Amino acid sequence: MSVTILGPLSAGGETFPLYSFRIPAGFPSPAADHIEKHISLDELFDIRAPHVYLAKIEGDSMQGAGIFCGDLVIVNRSLDAEHGDIVIAGLNAEPICKRLHRRDNVVMLLSANSKYPPRYVMEGDELVIWGVVTYSVRDHGRS
Repeated sequence: MSVTILGPLSAGGETFPLYSFRIPAGFPSPAADHIEKHISLDELFDIRAPHVYLAKIEGDSMQGAGIFCGDLVIVNRSLDAEHGDIVIAGLNAEPICKRLHRRDNVVMLLSANSKYPPRYVMEGDELVIWGVVTYSVRDHGRS
């Protein structure tokens, strides 16, 4: 799975209405009297630029985690990566998106697709964590 870094996000974007009811997958009609407040995508995704950037995911190794080829991920580089986090990292200068496994002096990068084996980080490998994935965004547009 490869990653394309798209760049940092800017704070202070446009606000959108947040409706006070949950929308089932049926056909409700949101009415103006149900608007609870207006929020920005910055607020919704907890964006604190310049610590947050977007990356585009290529490949299918993280599908089990709900991250698909072509998805955008929101990455926070101010968070310390912990065991179990999905991270954007450079492994020997190659950008990747994987789940971090760090236990008992063993570091692995795990795919969320059984087609791909774990990648052990060995002595001599250079692993640099570029940030923790906090959200993913998928385009549901028509083909």
